[in-house]
Amino acid sequence: MKYLMALVCWVMTSWLSSQAQQSLSLKNEQLELVWQRKQGGWQLTRLAVKKGKNWEALANPSGEGTLLFAPEKPNPGAARSFQLSTGGTFPEPSYHYQKEQWKESINAVSLNTAGQAEHFRFSKGQQINPRQVRLEAETPQATIITDWQLDDRFPTDVQVHQTLKAKQKGYYSLASPTLATVSESQLAWATVPGYFQGKAIQKDFVKAYAYGMGVPELPVVYRERCASTLCPLVSTKNGVTLSIIPDPGLGRDPWAKDHSTQTDWLLGLSHKNRRSELSPTLYYPVLGETNSGLASGETIQYGFRYSLMPGDWFKAINHAVYDIYQFKESLALRQSTQALSNRVENMHHYLTDPVTSLWRVESYKGLQIGAQSYLGGVVGSNKDAMKNADYGAMWYLSTATADPKLIQKVLPYALNFKLAQQTDTGFFKGAVEGQYYLAQSKKFVEEWGEVVEPIAVTYYTMLDIGNLLLFEPTNTELKEKLKAGAEFLLRTQKPNGSWAVAYDHHTDQELFKDIPDVRPTFYGLLVAYRILREPRYLAAAQKGADWLIKESIETGSFLGVCGDARYAPDFATGQSAQALLDLYELTKAEQYKQAALTAAKIYTSSIYTHPIPNRTVKEVNGVKREDWEIAQSGLSFEHGGIFGSAVRHGPIQLCSHAGMFIRLYQLTNEPLFADMARAGALGRDAFVDAKTSVASYYWNAMNKGAGPYPHHAWWQVGWITDYLMAEAELRTQGKVHFPRGFVTPKVGPHQTYGFEPGMIYGDKARVFIREGVVKPSSPVIDYILAKSESANRLYVILLNNRQQATTFNLNLSTESMPAGTRAKTLRSLTTGKAAGTAYELPGFGVEVLAIDLP
Repeated sequence: MKYLMALVCWVMTSWLSSQAQQSLSLKNEQLELVWQRKQGGWQLTRLAVKKGKNWEALANPSGEGTLLFAPEKPNPGAARSFQLSTGGTFPEPSYHYQKEQWKESINAVSLNTAGQAEHFRFSKGQQINPRQVRLEAETPQATIITDWQLDDRFPTDVQVHQTLKAKQKGYYSLASPTLATVSESQLAWATVPGYFQGKAIQKDFVKAYAYGMGVPELPVVYRERCASTLCPLVSTKNGVTLSIIPDPGLGRDPWAKDHSTQTDWLLGLSHKNRRSELSPTLYYPVLGETNSGLASGETIQYGFRYSLMPGDWFKAINHAVYDIYQFKESLALRQSTQALSNRVENMHHYLTDPVTSLWRVESYKGLQIGAQSYLGGVVGSNKDAMKNADYGAMWYLSTATADPKLIQKVLPYALNFKLAQQTDTGFFKGAVEGQYYLAQSKKFVEEWGEVVEPIAVTYYTMLDIGNLLLFEPTNTELKEKLKAGAEFLLRTQKPNGSWAVAYDHHTDQELFKDIPDVRPTFYGLLVAYRILREPRYLAAAQKGADWLIKESIETGSFLGVCGDARYAPDFATGQSAQALLDLYELTKAEQYKQAALTAAKIYTSSIYTHPIPNRTVKEVNGVKREDWEIAQSGLSFEHGGIFGSAVRHGPIQLCSHAGMFIRLYQLTNEPLFADMARAGALGRDAFVDAKTSVASYYWNAMNKGAGPYPHHAWWQVGWITDYLMAEAELRTQGKVHFPRGFVTPKVGPHQTYGFEPGMIYGDKARVFIREGVVKPSSPVIDYILAKSESANRLYVILLNNRQQATTFNLNLSTESMPAGTRAKTLRSLTTGKAAGTAYELPGFGVEVLAIDLP
């Protein structure tokens, strides 16, 4: 036996020694990597992935290493300038919000031209064991050791750990070795999530870099601050996706201890290597940034993994999100301290108080028009701008509460604001003068210049008026305004189905010809068709949708709606998904459903999935908070990319996509949709102002409330309602369903409710809001109330909005019931049994109660 064991050891030793001399390899049931010793060092000669029963070899395996070195810290200033395709330097001087962010994005480090690039082959190789290889290299500046190891948990992954020891003083950045390169002809998709996505190299650098419309031609290095998921990837036409995922904790923590560290740059991400070859690449540290300055003898270390997935980009992203960055596990940390339904009740008070809501009524052309003060940036404003946000939510809350304060003191003036907002004559007849009203100069204006945008017509004529007409179907003046808007969209629709981004208000000339209107402008005509039933509106809507699918959804090109950000891609991407879903529901044309799903998958790249939330205690404005309470993971961008607001402010609290994501989960059973909806919507109380229940807008504002944006409370009422309604329908398998109206303008895809009764287990019922009717003992329990149309019966829909089971008591207040009498019977429609006061719901469970009154 001893002799046999010795023989086995000798054979293994001899085999390993032989392999170290001739070749090195890693192989499991999914991957095969083979290095051969060549002149100049070790070269990766085979890289293969198992697809079904067959092995797919990647065409261009490499294994080359790259070290960036600079004796002095690189200059942080802009290294060059870029021109618009239509002429002129980008961005124009008026876009001062973007000026500094663009400047830092075109410095030498960002453009990947800084320092000296040392490309090298590893000179030494060792087969540590059948599952691990060590490679070593010597450059004039450093010694580099790279360990490669197959992952026992995930057979598609190779874990890599790199160590660099400096030989001289200077600044260092060690790139991940180039595993393989993909030719442009073999490119199927590439993305650095949060920055760009596309299926082809975009030769217009501004389009690619600033707008994410295609794959940048230059090997730019992106910051982690707007990388939604740390997973640069390239997919091939052969059906293999090569991605690179840094070890958790390598990127910056946006609130490391007691202040925002959102803009720290610890990790560089790219779709290309320094030679500008398509190959997902990491750079650590970032040249000239934290940890990159080394003295002779000092070391740096970091780890990451290559993932070679037989499948598309979305499958690869799922792997990074769930398996590496523990998105499902972190969802379990989310615990609400205030129910979302209670927030809506409290915001009702905020919105009916003219002091807290900054509600104003002004005279304009013989009308008394009402809106809320807007203290953010508007061109021409002297702190006198006014704006209304979510008309669907305004009419919903007024209807559900039957509050005379809203019905008498808000709605009539908000309606007049809408009626006065539209242009009555000329080229722009049917369009809006502007989304803001300036009280001192008595005029409507756009956010960032004297322009008229077709998408603004879709928003502020078609969607707002369309939602109003759901509540007021006989209002002929509103119908005339809606028709005028539809006719404007028909007149300005181009032969190919698209629209201009904007027109000059004075000359009627088209503006922003450097970027296409890849936004759901067509949706305004869908609204017109649903209300006015004019077939040519539907035909034009489909023509616009068909163009959008070809030029936007299939290519990954999107545009935003925020004029102050020069239309950086934003929540309009999510709206495109819901708009296409609505068109599918109307026409039953399968291509619209598939396009909606593609757009929604791309929109998941607007949701942060890192860092991994934990229970570390941090200090936030003098208050102790656990890390998960303020985590960015689960929150969405306003706009990300190179010059979006997320660069410095971080993500936002308006979770407008939550309801749509739940609906998409119901449609597809794709867990990422449901988990992202819940991670963004739930347990975000650290961002909610305790006095008003209004959440801050930007992440870095924490719990400062609405701030200069009081109208945002209407959007919060709207998205919360949409989310809760979607959860109720999902969890009851459609037995609870309320009709949805149109999406809200600007901030995302949430939709309007309350204009028609819904169905609860076959009974028609109208949703209502009445404080105190139900009081769950746990704040993780949300509730929806409805009143039967056919019987003296109330319905209470209880939602357990956390991952764990919840035991709670339910108090029913007889004084608060609409009938003002004690319940006659209380039964559960979910279980079919009589109900009491004690309940236990599973994680994300539901209970529907029927309360019969005398």
